[in-house]
Amino acid sequence: MRTATNGHSKIKVHSSIGLKPEIREKMVPMLNQHLADLFDLLSQTKHAHWNVKGPHFMSLHLLFDTFAEGLEKYVDTVAERLTAMGGYAYGTARMAAANSKVKEFPTDILAGRDIVKAMVERYAGVGNSIREGIETSEKAGDAATSDMLIDIQRDLDQWLWFLEAHLQEQS
Repeated sequence: MRTATNGHSKIKVHSSIGLKPEIREKMVPMLNQHLADLFDLLSQTKHAHWNVKGPHFMSLHLLFDTFAEGLEKYVDTVAERLTAMGGYAYGTARMAAANSKVKEFPTDILAGRDIVKAMVERYAGVGNSIREGIETSEKAGDAATSDMLIDIQRDLDQWLWFLEAHLQEQS
């Protein structure tokens, strides 16, 4: 078994998956970044779920919980994909916090509209990162990773639409 180092990731490149080691060496750190970002987004979504206040409390409370359930599934899917490719999933809360590119959630807001605005920013950011990952995995020839990320992107786009709909006023 050969070991490569890429930033904070130690990549174990032995795997029987039919991708060349150099492709896996590129995918594993990218997937670890997505793992950190998705895990952080999950925790921030739960934070919003617990702390939201105001006239739309119940609908937002339930909406955030629904999003968190979906994100939990994707955190698991990404971690399993990268370990199946011979990588090591940096998957603790501390590891995610240390490596996430998601902006920290502000602790001085409670109002539903303000929390939704904060969530829009975070969901859009993670969505853009996943979109870049799709392009990277397609260029590398890793169709399975690309397909997995497309599924995640589809839900992130829909959830972002749901969030933005809460900010729109009727004319």
